[in-house]
Amino acid sequence: MNIAFDAKRAFLNSSGLGNYARTLIKSLHQYYPENKYSLFTTHQPDTDFQKFVSVQKNISIQEPHRFIDKTLRSRWRSFGITELLNDLHINVYHGLSNELPFNIKNFKGKKIVTVHDLIFLRYPKLYPFLDSKIYNKKFRHACDIADVIIAISEETKRDIEKYYFIPENKIKVIYQSCDEQYYQNPSVTRIQEVIDKHKLPEIFLLYVGTIEERKNLLTLIKALKQVKDIPLVIVGKKKSYFKTVMEYIRKNKLENRVQFLEYASNTDLPVIYSLATVFVFPSVLEGFGIPIIEALTSKTPVITTLGGCFPEAGGPDTLYINPDDEHELAEKINVLLNSESTRTHISEKGFEYAQKFHPRNITKQLISLYAS
Repeated sequence: MNIAFDAKRAFLNSSGLGNYARTLIKSLHQYYPENKYSLFTTHQPDTDFQKFVSVQKNISIQEPHRFIDKTLRSRWRSFGITELLNDLHINVYHGLSNELPFNIKNFKGKKIVTVHDLIFLRYPKLYPFLDSKIYNKKFRHACDIADVIIAISEETKRDIEKYYFIPENKIKVIYQSCDEQYYQNPSVTRIQEVIDKHKLPEIFLLYVGTIEERKNLLTLIKALKQVKDIPLVIVGKKKSYFKTVMEYIRKNKLENRVQFLEYASNTDLPVIYSLATVFVFPSVLEGFGIPIIEALTSKTPVITTLGGCFPEAGGPDTLYINPDDEHELAEKINVLLNSESTRTHISEKGFEYAQKFHPRNITKQLISLYAS
């Protein structure tokens, strides 16, 4: 097969949608090298991913070449690539981040789009008005025109049916995966390198995610007051919500217990997960919650939110809490901190559950869908 992807996020986003796209593309190349893969991107910065794909014989990178397309790169992504898809004799075009070109109906092959979430429709107050309008236009068009929609969770599938009135048989749930390095044990040398680089404490709670309101970091900070003196390491990009979090930290004199790492590389993160005593993800709403999978595959016990997509990612042995109840969260943290056997049991069961998300298994489902 000759398969093409909207790979803008794979090249330009360091986390989130970028990780989804990179893992998917690298896994397809690894497990199904007999296919040809074309990656469409508006830019091609010098990154590890760019270096990897640029030397693969079965992967080609397509970006704007004409003056007008280089000048108006967003326009090229929305209108200019369809002609190229036909010229390259592409069989399947897969939009990896909620979008398809507006003129994709002129493409002769099959069209697939991955929809990650519709949070902007469920919680519009979290998004600027104009952004919500743009997202809605792009997402609705992609869902209407696609031959198949991939939802990354059953929760997202239900939202697509509810908000866009898409028939159930047009939507296929295929979960996200994470890089295979999360499934591997880091060496002693590598562990020490990461500890020294980030000055990590010997034992710690871990939070990974953007510091924004819906991720609900403040509830975790509040729970710290009811937990024995263990530090919290936070990895994530700071947004305006960070000010609210810091105000509470300063007011309650928790500065010495909270360590912020605004950036940790994709090679450092698996080690940080594996070193954490407990991973806490109190988010209110997600499309799936890939940090949960990253923690499970790193054999770290997880506490996350009850309801929504979270049990899909966390499985039966993860601990779940009401995201508005810091007392319940503190209680669950203390249960794990006070019982090594409980932590070990949850870690082992979580790792077993996470095998369903292994790139090998997710890629098999994708190839089956492409072939169909």
